[in-house]
Amino acid sequence: MKLLEALFRGGSFFFMTNFFEESYAGIPPWEIGKPQAEFIRLEQEERFGNSVLDCGCGTGDLTIHLTSLGYDVVGVDCAPTAIKKAQMKAIEKNANIRFEVMNALELQSLNQQFNTILDCGLFHVFEETLRLKYKASLESVLKPGGKYFMLVFSEHETREGGPLRITQEEIRRTFQTGWNIQWIRAARFETHLHGDGSRAWLASLTVTR
Repeated sequence: MKLLEALFRGGSFFFMTNFFEESYAGIPPWEIGKPQAEFIRLEQEERFGNSVLDCGCGTGDLTIHLTSLGYDVVGVDCAPTAIKKAQMKAIEKNANIRFEVMNALELQSLNQQFNTILDCGLFHVFEETLRLKYKASLESVLKPGGKYFMLVFSEHETREGGPLRITQEEIRRTFQTGWNIQWIRAARFETHLHGDGSRAWLASLTVTR
């Protein structure tokens, strides 16, 4: 079993946090110096609600991009080094953005509600036993009728390395109660390891409570 996949299947958020903190000491594969193209297209197609949570924001490229378009965006990540780098990018662009070091399983600590939550490569780090905790955490900060968009590695990606592969059925099973799944479609997850990116799912979900 691949090392990173084995780590995620272990289900320990503590060890995952350490992994990501160490990764941001350098340039991890998912840091491409710009927002993922799938989310740029998604914003153009969907138009997000005004208040947006970038959950697992990394060094803030998507957060900063959406702020420049007029959205009120908060970025959170478990890795302090990632958040420091995001804050420095925001200062360089003269952007006033709230970035927080945050356990994604405890989003209620933000004490804020959002119309839209974006998840660019976070759901697929959670082993199945943690996914319902993550779902509850999302529900704690998403306004009634709010939207959640996720981009995750799919089971059709066969190259070595990377996080857990997620099936459509796993997404549907996690969000089978309290949510409507609008659509799940094939997508690409860009990395600086592969010019053509990795095979992924992009999903649109709405909380119904």
